[in-house]
Parts: sequence; structure tokens; C-alpha cells
Amino acid sequence: MVYVKGKQLNTIEDIPGFGQFSEAQRTTAVRLLNSRESFFYDSSRQLQFEITYRSNIVSSAYALKDSGARFATFQTSRANRNFWILTAYGGFLIRPDVTPADAITDIFVNGRKYAFECTTSMMIILYKGLLETIGPTTFNQLFRGLLLWSTEHDEDLQLTAVTSGESLPGDIRYIQNPEFHPATPQWQGENLIDLGNGMFFGHGIGVGMLGEFIEVLNQRRRPGATTSAFLTGQIIRPNFRRMAEYTGHPLRRLLV
Repeated sequence: MVYVKGKQLNTIEDIPGFGQFSEAQRTTAVRLLNSRESFFYDSSRQLQFEITYRSNIVSSAYALKDSGARFATFQTSRANRNFWILTAYGGFLIRPDVTPADAITDIFVNGRKYAFECTTSMMIILYKGLLETIGPTTFNQLFRGLLLWSTEHDEDLQLTAVTSGESLPGDIRYIQNPEFHPATPQWQGENLIDLGNGMFFGHGIGVGMLGEFIEVLNQRRRPGATTSAFLTGQIIRPNFRRMAEYTGHPLRRLLV
């Protein structure tokens, strides 16, 4: 359910600007309208921002899949050193002589020069989706000193954890593998982007349905394991309403 200025919207036609939506944006809008969750917006601009950003997260996930970037642990991560400084803990710190927009774009253009863990891939997808949403000029103003690493570390995207929501396109989900093989701790779980229509993207595995990801993780359990990998209830998503203010105040970063 969607409410704008306290009024419930019942159809996609109630959303201002719906006629200019792409097919992906229309799909996202319908999912929001039909969701069991309630979404409240102070303006139609906030709603349009969320619809656009969510659809761009989905397209960025597909683009990362096709980029040639490989999966790696934090210890074996690699990046194009023309754009990024590889930290001791496997994060990517932007070089001071390049722009954030160019650095993010390079991951998708020269993906074969990159390898990273699945949590880092989530941050890359979210930033790419935001770049496509607000454009390079505003993105560069907002994200100087960019560091790609983990969802727990990063505050720029106003990430929030929802434990009783409904998964929607662009949300981050997590499959936990409680009896992972000790020799491969990187398979203790898998971060996923909800692509809509029952499909997900997970870096290092690809695109598939939930059961396919669970099957892959179950093949990477310790000998004698009996507990299946499973989808947790937690949903991680940007605070779309607050982030919509980036479009209104491009020179001011938001504070939590």
C-alpha cells in the first residue's frame, strides 16, 4: 500500500508521471502498490525516486552479472588500481584523482580487472543504481572519498534493516548457511538482490530462483551436515525517502 501526503494510491495511474515510466519502473510501482507493507511519502517526488532507484538497482545487478567481475574473498580481492586503492581488509578506496562516477562505472566496463566478496558486490550495485538515478554531477558531489566494503560499514546509502517487511525489487536478502564447510567460510551465506518475479542475483553464483541458491550453498556444507541453508527474514534497503533529498540538496550529505 502506498500513501502520498496521507492519501492512499490505488492504481498505477494515481502515481504522477506514470506515463513516462519504463516497463521496469511500472513493475516496481505495481509491487509497491500491491505490497502488504505500507509506504508513506511526503511528496510524489519521494515515491518517484524510490520507484526509479529500485528499478535501477535491478538493472545494475544484471549489469554486474555481465561485467566479467569475479568472486573473491576479502583477502584475495582485486581492483583496477587506476581507480581504486585496495585496502588491507579487502575494501576499495577511491583514488583522490578520479571521480566517484568514473570509478563506479569502471567496475562495469572493465569487470575482468575486479574480484570481490558478495557483500562488496551489494554496495557496488547500490551505488551504480544511485548513479543512474541522480546522474554523475550530483553523485560526484556527494560521494568523494568513496569506500566500497560492506553493508555494515557504509552510511552513505542510509541503509535500513526490515525484519517484517515484504521483499521487493531492489531489496537485499540473505541466505544463511549454518553448517558451511570450515575450509570455505565465504560460503557461510550469500547476499542477494531481489530482481522481482521470483528471481535473484548473487555475486559468484549468478541469477536464479531462491531454491537454486539454496542448493548451491547446500553443496558447500561440512561433511555430515543436516541443516539446510535458508533465506533469513531480514531485508536491507536504502532509506529511499531520506535519500530522495539528495535530489533536492545535492551539495549536502544527509546525516543519520
